[in-house]
Amino acid sequence: MLRKTILISILLSFTAFAIAQDIDNIFKDRSEVYFTFDVNTDTDLQSLSRAISIDNVTPEMQVFAYANKKGFSEFMKRGISYTILQHPGTLHHPRMLDVAGVKNIDSWDFYPTYDAYVDMMYQFEADFPELCDVFSIGTTNEGRELLVARITDNVSQSEGEPEFLYTSTMHGDETTGYVLMLRYIDYLLNGYGTNARLTNLVDEIDIYINPLANPDGAYHGGNSSIYGAIRFNAMGVDLNRNYPDPEDGPHPDGNAWQTETVHFMNFAEEHNFVMSANLHGGTEVCNYPWDTWSTLAADNNWWVYVCREYADTVHANAPGGYMTGYNNGITNGYQWYSIAGGRQDYMNYFHQCREFTLEISDVKLIPASQLPAHWNYNYRSFLNYMEQCLFGVRGKITDSASGDAITAEVFVLNHESDSSWVYSSLPGGNYHRLLFESFYSIRYSKSGYYSQTFDNVIVHDREATVQDVELVKIMFDIDEPLAETFSIYPNPVSGNYLKLKANQSVGDITIYSMNGELCHKSNTGGTNTAFVDVSKLNAGTYIIKIVLDGKLVQQKMIRH
Repeated sequence: MLRKTILISILLSFTAFAIAQDIDNIFKDRSEVYFTFDVNTDTDLQSLSRAISIDNVTPEMQVFAYANKKGFSEFMKRGISYTILQHPGTLHHPRMLDVAGVKNIDSWDFYPTYDAYVDMMYQFEADFPELCDVFSIGTTNEGRELLVARITDNVSQSEGEPEFLYTSTMHGDETTGYVLMLRYIDYLLNGYGTNARLTNLVDEIDIYINPLANPDGAYHGGNSSIYGAIRFNAMGVDLNRNYPDPEDGPHPDGNAWQTETVHFMNFAEEHNFVMSANLHGGTEVCNYPWDTWSTLAADNNWWVYVCREYADTVHANAPGGYMTGYNNGITNGYQWYSIAGGRQDYMNYFHQCREFTLEISDVKLIPASQLPAHWNYNYRSFLNYMEQCLFGVRGKITDSASGDAITAEVFVLNHESDSSWVYSSLPGGNYHRLLFESFYSIRYSKSGYYSQTFDNVIVHDREATVQDVELVKIMFDIDEPLAETFSIYPNPVSGNYLKLKANQSVGDITIYSMNGELCHKSNTGGTNTAFVDVSKLNAGTYIIKIVLDGKLVQQKMIRH
């Protein structure tokens, strides 16, 4: 028995040594590996995805994935047969243009160097100062800028228009959307005043476009070329697995929030985006919520409608076979394969922003000569999707006595779930509730005010139903000042986490049942924002309490 135990120990030690040698050889000259393996339906992809970054799962259950050295070591312990593939960022040397080369372009069949990209962005602002403002939301680990172009008719003002965001290439080797978004900026600006549809979109929407969300990954091989682009950021982390998740918590990938993640989270906090889209590559499909769980979104009919519109418009302008996989170009994220920590679910759940993931090219780094064709396939759909934020039910919510704009909840009765309701925003009190064509009952409410409900509100596809609301203040409501000092959402909460945000730093957070039993206690560490784990709470009504400025303040919270 002793000999058998010693033999097993020797074999295990030898196996571990062999794996370590293989890992060292594989990662001798690379920071991440791209590989494929086959699974059966019983394989725990959820568990695997905590170690590696799953990129695609085919109907035949072939998995394509990326991993850094640590993640691949964990994968190899599973004993699964795999094949290492050529990295998508090294398939060919793309045509690059430098700062001088992009000055007088007459076609969009190139990729810019990093310096040329920065120059192009700020040139948009210089050429159209009344329509375009270019700014950085932060700097990456390697010192590159996360640039955003804001486009609207009065760029120096806030007019209460719906805010819309396009962002691309958070996976650094998925570069088709990068150039298409640069061209989209150019198209909107140069078409303003001459193209009626473009003029209306710029007049009515506050548009934000971030062409490159992971510049360190895209220019991993150096600022002069995107050859050698990688999926992860400079720290070896998949940014699209790094966001707080409604089911798996604030750090579902086990990593700290990356520099890019923090900048984008702060950017989202500073705005009230009604809609957004996150452009990727590696397949061709419109991927709509949810990614993290099987439950369909409350607005699933609307999601299918807008994604169907996107794909059908593409089909009318692209050769046969483009964006025709899955359900003819669209898919529910979870039904494709589940991920945790994706930005799509983060924006939908924690910011009530309708974001979907748009995969626009089977090849991640397409030859530059194919970029104009992909633009022609997609630009009409870019417009259609962005235009959707003008439809549904919209209006202003004000105080009936003063006429001042207020923030209030807009809740569709017998419809909402999983943080699907929205809020009006300041300074104008505007709200935008995107809905599929039907009849709805909508409740408008705010702490300290009498709520109002409007029945039989009619919504037609691609039309706006305007419903302005005046809420009447409840006099002598002593609870109102306390309720305004912090917010929790979603409330009711059906996921495992809720977000708490206060107007100053928060210490202890406690949650009590209605009979006074302490059910939860945690500490934020002095921040003013926290993701609170409510997974162990039974369905019911609770009181959540925090201490602000030496005073105990509280709100009711409902757990579904």
